[in-house]
Amino acid sequence: MTTKYYLTQLMLRATQRRGVQPVIFCESREISYKEMSRRVARLAAALQALGVKPGDRVGLLALNSERFVEAMFAVWWAGAVLNPINIRWAPSEIAYSLDDCDTRVLFVDQAFMGMLPMLRQQSQSLQTCIQLDAAESNERALGAEALIKENGPVPDARRGDEDLAGVFYTGGTTGQPKGVMLSHAALFTNALISQADLPVDESNVLLMCAPLFHLAGLSFLMRALMSSCQMVILPFFSPLGVCEAVAQHKVSMFFAVPVMLQMLVDHPEVKSYNFNSVSIIGYGGSPIAEALLDRAFEVFPRASFVQGYGMTELSAGVSTLPAAYHTPDGRVAGLLRSAGRALPGVSLRVVNAFDEDVPIGESGELLVCSPAVMQGYWNRPKETSAALRDGWMHTGDVARINEHGFVFIVDRLKDMIISGGENVYCTEVENVIARHPAVAAVAVIGVPSEQWGESVHAVVMPKSGATVSPDEIIELCRTHLGGYKCPRSVEIRTELPLSGAGKILKHVLRAPYWQSQIREVA
Repeated sequence: MTTKYYLTQLMLRATQRRGVQPVIFCESREISYKEMSRRVARLAAALQALGVKPGDRVGLLALNSERFVEAMFAVWWAGAVLNPINIRWAPSEIAYSLDDCDTRVLFVDQAFMGMLPMLRQQSQSLQTCIQLDAAESNERALGAEALIKENGPVPDARRGDEDLAGVFYTGGTTGQPKGVMLSHAALFTNALISQADLPVDESNVLLMCAPLFHLAGLSFLMRALMSSCQMVILPFFSPLGVCEAVAQHKVSMFFAVPVMLQMLVDHPEVKSYNFNSVSIIGYGGSPIAEALLDRAFEVFPRASFVQGYGMTELSAGVSTLPAAYHTPDGRVAGLLRSAGRALPGVSLRVVNAFDEDVPIGESGELLVCSPAVMQGYWNRPKETSAALRDGWMHTGDVARINEHGFVFIVDRLKDMIISGGENVYCTEVENVIARHPAVAAVAVIGVPSEQWGESVHAVVMPKSGATVSPDEIIELCRTHLGGYKCPRSVEIRTELPLSGAGKILKHVLRAPYWQSQIREVA
C-alpha cells in the first residue's frame, strides 16, 4: 500500500524546492533545508543504532531552535513516535509523561540539562539522553553533533497515514496529564485545511515565537514547511526578540496568544521598530480584547489579524475568524468574540446532554468531526470512549452557533482554566493543595485577568484549629507544578458553599468575579 501522508515528506519537498539556500534562521545560525535533511537522516541513524524501533516513543525537551526541528523530524525519519514535552512543567510532571508512554530516549538542550538528575531519579523508563546543542558526548548525555558525525544516513522509514506520529500530553480532569495520540495523517491534514483557509506561500517569512512543543506552534511550523518558505525561530517569546527578528528578517507572519500580543504592543521600546513587513498575525487561546486590538493596529499598521480556535485532540485547528471581522468596520457585525467558522473538512454540532442537536443559537456542548481528530488517549480507553462517540469529538466546550455558522464559546463542561493560552485542569491543582496537612478542603477556579485572560485562584478552607497562609499554598504548588498552573491568588475561608450532595459549588465562588464579564470564560 502506498503511503499518502507522511510528515517527513514536508522536509523532502522543501529540500527539492529550496535546495542549499539558507532559509531557516535561529539566533546567529542559518541552515538550508538540504543541510537539515542530511542531518536528520544521520540523527535518525543514531536513534536506530541506540535501539529505537518503529513505534517507539522519543521525548523532546528543548527550547525552540532549528535543532528542535531536526530532532523532531529525525524521530519520524527513524519511524518512531514523538513525545514533545511542555518546557514549563515541573520534573515530576515530565517524569510522569515519560513513564506513561514508556519514553526511553530523550532529546534535551542546555537549558534543561540541570533537570536531568531529577528526571533520571524520578522516571522509571528513561535510559538515554541526547543533548541537542552538544558537540561531544559526556557522562550526562550523548552529544547530538557527535552522533551526526559518527553515523551515515539511513533511508526514510516513511511511516505515515494512520501510523502514530506523536503523543501530545495535555492536562487531565482526573489530575494526571493525558497523552493525545495524533497520526501522521491527522497532523498533515490539519496543515492542509489550515492552508486552505489562510494560504501561506514561498514568498512569506514566518516567525516561530510560540513554543513548538505546543500544537498551536507546531501547526504553524508545519505550514511553513508545507509552503517551503523562510522561517525565523526564536528560542522563546520576548517582545524585543520579536521586534529584532521582524526588523532583521522582514517577517511577514507570526502566531501568538493574546497575552503575548499584549506584552509586545505595550513594551516601551516597540514604537522604535518598523513593522511594515508584517501582513498577518494569527492568534488563539482566547478572544482578543477590543482595546488590545486597537493598540495592535497602531503597532502593526499593515497587518491583518486572524483568530484560530482549536484543541490538542483535533491537531489544533477547528475554526477561524477572518481578518475582516477584526477591522473597525468589521467589528460592527458583533463577531469579534466569536471563534469564527469551521475550517474546510470540519463539521460542527451543538448538542444537549443526550447528544441531540439543539436549535440554532442555543447553547450546548460543541462536537467536532474532522479528518484531523485524535486516535484517542494513550492507554486510556474509558476517556477515549467518552470523548469519541459516534464519529464526533466531544470538546467539553459549551458553545452556540448562529445562523451563519459562527461559533461562540460560552462556557466549559470540563473543570478547566485557560491561562495565557495554556490549559490548567483544576483537579490537578486541587490534588496538590490537598496534600498540605492544614488543608481541609480546596476549590480552584479561573478568575478574569487582563494579562492572562484567566488566572488561577484557589479558595482554601483550613482544618479546624489549623492555619495556613496563601504563600504556603503557592510555594507548595511551585514545588509540584509548572509555573503557569500555580495559583496567582489564594483566598482563605472558614467554609465553602456546598450542594445538598456535599459538592463544592464552584459557580457560587466564580459568580462575584465574572458577573460584569461578557462571558464566563476568557
